[in-house]
Amino acid sequence: MSLEQHNIEDLILLCKQKNQKAQCEIYNRYAKAMYNVSYRIVKDAHFAEDVMQEGFLKAFNKINDFKEEVAFGAWLKRIIVNGSIDFYKKNNLFKVEDFNAALHKTEDVILNDTDDNNFNELKVKQILETINSLKYNYRMVLTLFYIEGYDSEEISEILNISYANCRTTLSRAKDCLRKKLEEL
Repeated sequence: MSLEQHNIEDLILLCKQKNQKAQCEIYNRYAKAMYNVSYRIVKDAHFAEDVMQEGFLKAFNKINDFKEEVAFGAWLKRIIVNGSIDFYKKNNLFKVEDFNAALHKTEDVILNDTDDNNFNELKVKQILETINSLKYNYRMVLTLFYIEGYDSEEISEILNISYANCRTTLSRAKDCLRKKLEEL
């Protein structure tokens, strides 16, 4: 049976045995999604590619640490998100280009947090610019929450902060975003 027909659990077992073909198959299955995750945080195609590949290398080196408590894709995504955040912190390359598609999905969620119908007329670009004008920790929690779809508990683990701190930061970030949007 070819590796393309193996389920992910079988491929993980082969990866634990250092099977490079299994690693290649996992890479082929997850590369596009993990690139997109990295790109949404890093905002540069070349750097996102580098971060994604480094994430895969780290995952394959730490594959024995994968205990199947979560889905493999979620475990890998956590590695990619952490790598992307670390890269951002080192290089401060957060930009708004090409964020539009992801924010179109979340625009209603952001705007539905308020009762003011005037927000319904805001354009995605204005929202992106406003998010980008927020301080780093607000930008990051809003991105992880609205764009990546993580909940507060997952965000607290990713950012290595307490759950209470995460919820407080998320609440303050939403309030700050709302206030800045009202000024437009």
